[in-house]
Amino acid sequence: MIIGIPKEIKNNENRVGMTPMGVAELVRHHHTVVVQHTAGENSGFSDAEYVKAGATILPAINDVYATAEMIVKVKEPIVPEYPMIRAGQVIFTYFHFAADEELTHAMLKSGAVCIAYETVERTDHSLPLLIPMSEVAGKMAVQEGATYLKKIYGGKGVLLGGVPGVKPGKVLILGGGRVGRSAAHVAAGMGADVIIADVSLDCLRYLDSIMPANVHTMYASRMQIEHELPTVDLVIGSVLIPGDKTPHLITRDMLKLMQPGTVLVDVAIDQGGCFETSRPTTHSDPVYVLDGIVHYAVANIPGAVSRTSTFALTNATQPYTLALADKGWKQACKDDPALLKGLNMAAGKVTYRAVADCFGLAYTPAERVL
Repeated sequence: MIIGIPKEIKNNENRVGMTPMGVAELVRHHHTVVVQHTAGENSGFSDAEYVKAGATILPAINDVYATAEMIVKVKEPIVPEYPMIRAGQVIFTYFHFAADEELTHAMLKSGAVCIAYETVERTDHSLPLLIPMSEVAGKMAVQEGATYLKKIYGGKGVLLGGVPGVKPGKVLILGGGRVGRSAAHVAAGMGADVIIADVSLDCLRYLDSIMPANVHTMYASRMQIEHELPTVDLVIGSVLIPGDKTPHLITRDMLKLMQPGTVLVDVAIDQGGCFETSRPTTHSDPVYVLDGIVHYAVANIPGAVSRTSTFALTNATQPYTLALADKGWKQACKDDPALLKGLNMAAGKVTYRAVADCFGLAYTPAERVL
């Protein structure tokens, strides 16, 4: 199979879909890999490293799309890429369709085979291709939140770890999944007073057993959240419903409960966001202030630490990419129920129910297109 690695063109997306080591493994399996010129430079990988791994360098993004049978990338295609995608071409990436109706209709019209990293799901309900970026995003959410708590950026002027004689900052984390756990570990390590909230008692029991002493668990009822908001300094939204839009756990009315300069970091913005007042921002313009509350809602948080993120992503995607290349997408999906759940679209049909339900589209079970 011919696999293409284009350069990401989303605002400040510095990751690349595959490391040179990943390319070498595909080449070892007798596949052809084409990489766009400078695709890896913002992750610290030169064209020469890709050539050494066995790839062919192509000059422009349209050359990669025109040549490849399967595109492996990081973020969802954006408008300039839509015309380059053709019927039957496999696009393997993060899509987050439920948060983007325009993208959904564009990919349906293209007739491409869209396999979404974020909905590849094992029988134990774990999300192997979302986990590494969730871990990165959770850790970074605390770092970014701590930055924007500085008074010079509109925050309260609070140091999360405090100092002797001055109490630490208070962090509320909504969601006890991978993002929430990673955020809690970093916030705790910085010395903050941390509350992690979830609606699963099993999850809360587990978190209570593994978290440091300065992390406390809380059942995520609306009343409990409202009770905490007047005293928190940083809120991290990390709730995920695979493939579906995220519920709004903090409404606009609830902003008035918080002190001015409180920071909201919405890690779930890719899926619509945890906060009613969230709108996607970028690394070049990451925050805005609404009703005195600082909102950080960058839709590709891990793109800022692109080298770490690209290694982590390739480590996770490599077995699935190899299966798709070795077997073809139909057989690979037949053989692996987890990969089958990643199939969101094929032949102009929506094959993931949550996406169909979001936009009132017809749903076709994935098995029917195989």
